[in-house]
Parts: sequence; C-alpha cells; structure tokens
Amino acid sequence: MEKLKEGFYQRADVVQISKELLGKYLMTHVDGQTTGGIITETEAYAGIRDQASHAYGNRRTSRTEIMYNKGGAAYVYLCYGIHHLFNVVTNKEGTPHAVLIRAIKPQDGMEIILKRIGSDRKSKTAVANGPGTVSKALGIHTRDSGIILSGDRIWVEDRGMVVEPSTIITGPRIGVDYAGEDAKLPYRFRIRI
Repeated sequence: MEKLKEGFYQRADVVQISKELLGKYLMTHVDGQTTGGIITETEAYAGIRDQASHAYGNRRTSRTEIMYNKGGAAYVYLCYGIHHLFNVVTNKEGTPHAVLIRAIKPQDGMEIILKRIGSDRKSKTAVANGPGTVSKALGIHTRDSGIILSGDRIWVEDRGMVVEPSTIITGPRIGVDYAGEDAKLPYRFRIRI
C-alpha cells in the first residue's frame, strides 16, 4: 500500500483522475482512530468552464479558494447546512478542478464507522453510499478543507486493486440540474464491488 503522490492529482484530465480514483482507498486518522474504505463512486468537476462547479466562471470565494491550489488537497464544503462533502483538488495551481468522492465501501475501522454514523448495520455497501455519509463515516469536516492529502490525517492510498475500464458505470452527475447542459455531462463514475 502506498499513498498517492502529488503527481497523481496534478494532471490536467479531471475526468481521467476521477475514474482512476475508483478502487483506491480513502483513509483518515481522526481522534487517534484510523478508518477508510474503497472508493466506489466519484464525480468530476471541471472548474471555470463547468456550470456545475463551484468555480464556474472563475468564481472565487473564501470557500472555493482552495480549489485554485495545486492538486493534492482536500476541498470540504457544507451542503444544505448539514452534510460535509469531501472533494479531491486536482490539476495545477490556478486551475480549479475537483473530484467529489460520492461513495466508499468501508474496509478499515468498521466499528468506528458504524458508531460515527449512528448505525448498527452490518452491510458495508449501505454504510457509506452517499457523499455526506462518506465524510461522516470517516470523521471528515469542513475544518479539513485545505489539508494536503499526503499527510497523516486524510490520504488516498493504492493497495493494488485493478479496476477494469469495462466495469466502470458512467452517467450524469446527481443534484446539478441548475447546470444546464453541463448537468448531462457523463462525469459520474461507479464500480460495484
């Protein structure tokens, strides 16, 4: 197992990175406890030209400024005032691309994950199958926005899982109807494991 290096995140093709994150492990070490799971669903957001992106039209706010950093940082924002959504910043500095991690299959620290989400469910697939639940399960909050993903609090690692391109289910993103034609872009990727 090996943490992904900066070079993985700092490439130009956010769609390709979004696909390549499938099968990697999103890990956290929060309050002395390590938890994580296999990334099973992602969505790509292509910055200033993508109407679904928080940075569309070169929008810069205190919340979105982290998206303009070089790839390899966490972008965590609050959705509907309750859900902390975790994104991976990609591309070079100044290009605000990001990948939303929509779902994981928990692998490490299952008891801790169940406690965090207030569940006694034993099914790993139903535990972290939405972006808000992913963050809750792994102890990720908006205060983590800006964390570099090569550190010891939040990271992504490669454990050698091979995801064949033919097993990736591609479709439009969820909840971005406001984005006009960009809402139909095939930027959502899933695997079943």
